[in-house]
Amino acid sequence: MSRLLVLFAAALAAASVAAAERPVALAIHGGAGTMSREALTPEAEAAIRADLDRALDAGHAVLARGGSALDAVEAAVTILEDSPHFNAGRGSVFTADGRNELDASIMDGATLDAGAVAGLRRVKNPLSLARAVMEKSPHVMLIGEGAEAFGESVGTTFVDPSYFRTEERWRQLEAAQEKARTQAHVPLPASAYFGTVGAVALDAEGRLAAATSTGGMTNKRWGRVGDAPVIGAGTYANAHCAVSATGWGEYFIRLAVAHDICARAEYLGVSVADAADEVVMRRVSALGGDGGVITLDAQGRVGLPFNTSGMYRGWVAADGSRGTAIFREE
Repeated sequence: MSRLLVLFAAALAAASVAAAERPVALAIHGGAGTMSREALTPEAEAAIRADLDRALDAGHAVLARGGSALDAVEAAVTILEDSPHFNAGRGSVFTADGRNELDASIMDGATLDAGAVAGLRRVKNPLSLARAVMEKSPHVMLIGEGAEAFGESVGTTFVDPSYFRTEERWRQLEAAQEKARTQAHVPLPASAYFGTVGAVALDAEGRLAAATSTGGMTNKRWGRVGDAPVIGAGTYANAHCAVSATGWGEYFIRLAVAHDICARAEYLGVSVADAADEVVMRRVSALGGDGGVITLDAQGRVGLPFNTSGMYRGWVAADGSRGTAIFREE
């Protein structure tokens, strides 16, 4: 073998080793809110933790075999959308007129490409349609009947609207409407707007991605849309930072929470985790908002700040450590 071939083979081997040593990481959430051990039965807690683990398994399996961050966040969020335990996909909350209206968004940090959908009523997995908007249309956000018509053109899986009905969500709607009838100026209960799901991932090529999916707010009216499908509010990713948010969407939109976290990290030279703490724990709280975010930076460092009593969350860090949690003290 010539010396040139030897050097070329050595370079390829070194590149393969370097790629294998690049960190991958994943974080997920299933919503922040006023969770308490007393209100969550052992059976419900076990089911929620099992679904968080399944979502971690699905997303991390993509990363472990060298797949993209985009594929990883879609795989993880799809599991959570298919679970009845979260306010997204199958477990979505009801609007004031007894329907389900679903929103989602996804962003590729490597290219800044993004896709979003809102007001869906028949799409089984809204995040997959958001990705199709990003990859197969010239647009970023599609809504309602137009979004579903686009979905039909790209082979999206549709279901009968009854698929999204769960008795727990229906009881939440009835309780919210009864309270509204009997009490004036009732503040929104935490259960009205928490339960959004999301994921952020770092792949072996160093690419970041973020995704978020939600059923919105219990008893919402007039086609209300929150932060989840708004790029820069509920979802954002660039080459250095990925964020997915959950909480009271009106506040997250007003503060452009997801983008603000990434911008602060870049412009101020602080860590993504510190930027997230500043935005969630101080700026959102100062306006009266509630919620949390999951974040990743380009080194695979995970951030999970929230200003509520709990947040359904899970992670596989760059060092391989893994966990799921619900309550603040975990």
